[in-house]
Amino acid sequence: MRTVKMPKFSARLKELRKEKHLKQVEMAEILECTKTHYQQIEYGHVNIPSLTLETLADFFNVSTDYLLGRSDDRRTL
Repeated sequence: MRTVKMPKFSARLKELRKEKHLKQVEMAEILECTKTHYQQIEYGHVNIPSLTLETLADFFNVSTDYLLGRSDDRRTL
C-alpha cells in the first residue's frame, strides 16, 4: 500500500503546533509517540489513524475537516 501525502494536513498541523508554541517533542509526548514518528506525521510521511486525527483536532480545537484541508473553517461541530 502506498502512502498518500497530504500537504495541507502537514502545513496545518505545523501551523497549529507553532501557534501553541509547542515543539515537536512536546507533540510527540501528547500523542505518546517518539519525536521521530511525530516528525514523520508532520512532514506527511505517515498516514495517521482516525483516532489520532480526532485527538489532534480536539487538542487544537479545530475540525478534522480543517486539519485534512477539506475546509478552511476551523470551527468544530
